[in-house]
Amino acid sequence: MLTPGRSGACDVAPAADSAATPGFHFLQTPGPTNVPGRVLRAMGAPTIDHRGPQFASLTLEILAGMQELLRTDQPVVIFPASGTGAWEAALVNTLTPGARVLAFDTGHFARLWAEVASRLGFDAELIDGEWSRGVSESELERRLSADPRGELAAVLLVHNETSTGVVNDIASCRAAIDRSGHPALLLVDTVSSLGSIDYRHDEWRVDVTVGASQKGLLLPSGLSFNVPSERALAAAKVAGGARAYWDWRPVLEANSQGYFPYTPPTNLLFGLREALSMLREEGLDAVFVRHSRHGAATRCAVDAWGLQTVCQESERASAVVTAVLAPDGSDEREIRRVILDRYGVSLGAGLGALAGKAFRIGHIGDFNDAMLIGVLGTVELGLGAAGVPCDRSGVAAAVRWLAG
Repeated sequence: MLTPGRSGACDVAPAADSAATPGFHFLQTPGPTNVPGRVLRAMGAPTIDHRGPQFASLTLEILAGMQELLRTDQPVVIFPASGTGAWEAALVNTLTPGARVLAFDTGHFARLWAEVASRLGFDAELIDGEWSRGVSESELERRLSADPRGELAAVLLVHNETSTGVVNDIASCRAAIDRSGHPALLLVDTVSSLGSIDYRHDEWRVDVTVGASQKGLLLPSGLSFNVPSERALAAAKVAGGARAYWDWRPVLEANSQGYFPYTPPTNLLFGLREALSMLREEGLDAVFVRHSRHGAATRCAVDAWGLQTVCQESERASAVVTAVLAPDGSDEREIRRVILDRYGVSLGAGLGALAGKAFRIGHIGDFNDAMLIGVLGTVELGLGAAGVPCDRSGVAAAVRWLAG
């Protein structure tokens, strides 16, 4: 059963044998994120004929809006899928099975993307890295310089590593590739940065940008994106692997007239149009500043609590998620359980090597100062309730930062 929440959205009602919790549920994972009421209402519009002229106008408007968001003149390819599907599409369109790709083990999702490449038959080399730090541009340059024959076909990078709260400097990585003189394609995952952290596909000369809908784009999961450069489109013409569903070519051909080669998720596209309107109304620069403020305020709170963030490089700290190390003797799963059961707030779990060791506070999407203060206050309460020793001044520190 669905019941209206105070947010204007709908909350899932508790089971009959559970205690009712007043108010609405705070979904503070770094994705999926809270879907704003405007987007929910847009998604509730009647489905239209996906082969009619009204739909063609919708498609062309959305594609232009996505180009604006990604700061690109290149085509945007949309698939009904999660970000994992967009990973696969980026690989199979540009590479021939057996091709060598380079990735850096700097987080759970960087590791997963390399695993997907391996399972698809590519020769993925995963460079050891620290999950508390970003990609080393000097190591990237060194690895490519050590490949004078150009056998490495692509470099896989994650812009914002959701598991660790570390942002990689894609412009600096592009410069490192240029210094090496290597022809490898640059493929970048923006699943948790798209619409929340500044990103420039054309300026940074990314060859394939990968994105998804369920984080900064204010939507549920279900839409994924590829943005191919001219080099990537040329590579797709000669790539020798099998492609069907993930093939860019029929999508781009149909998109030129405003249509898709498959039955599209029309109501998610309605929601995407509304989300792009919301981002445009706020202004992209203002969106990025808002996320940056919330990230900095959250780190102020963590520092005041006497806890540590996973990210150990302040200049790489994420604007959309803060991963917090549980103190010795504490388990992040118990901390999250207490905060959810007592206060109705969902925090992100520790993933991969950080399972049991770190919890994640999402501050992404349709989110404002008052919501952040409420979330940090709840975490402060929950840490005490879970028996975690901490200073109770975290919220005050965050408030001082926001006020300043």
